[in-house]
Amino acid sequence: MATASPLSPQIEQFLHDHPQGVMTSFRKNGMPQLSIVTTYPRDGGVGVSITETRMKFKNLLRDPRCSILVSHVDWWSGFLVFEGTVEMVHSGNADPETLAKARRHIFSATTRRRSRDWEEYDRITEGDQRVALVLRPVHIYGSALAKMRAALAPK
Repeated sequence: MATASPLSPQIEQFLHDHPQGVMTSFRKNGMPQLSIVTTYPRDGGVGVSITETRMKFKNLLRDPRCSILVSHVDWWSGFLVFEGTVEMVHSGNADPETLAKARRHIFSATTRRRSRDWEEYDRITEGDQRVALVLRPVHIYGSALAKMRAALAPK
């Protein structure tokens, strides 16, 4: 499934229901680097929170191509793979207010609640050097996609 448009409601729901994933970025030598991440639907793509101190951040700055596999908790009841490029909001490309808003959105999206103390949250994410990342998929595939199509097919 090629996509440049927002994710379907079924795919967004799959991400809400199964937020754990594996992200692939590419090292300088071209080899893949796999990282366990928490995902959420964000602005028509797949949102992830990473930190500026990790190699995946450095890899994605150099080469924004990425894929994320999101699976049903039992790994066999369905999975989706999102392939595309990432957009990142981080301390090197955003003003402090924009960065704080992006980080707050991460918290609200991944926890489905609001922080009791946004100032404390801002201090923690600043210390962590949190990055708000969105993978813009150009291709989506996986066994969950076929199940979604079957469920939506006219009876």
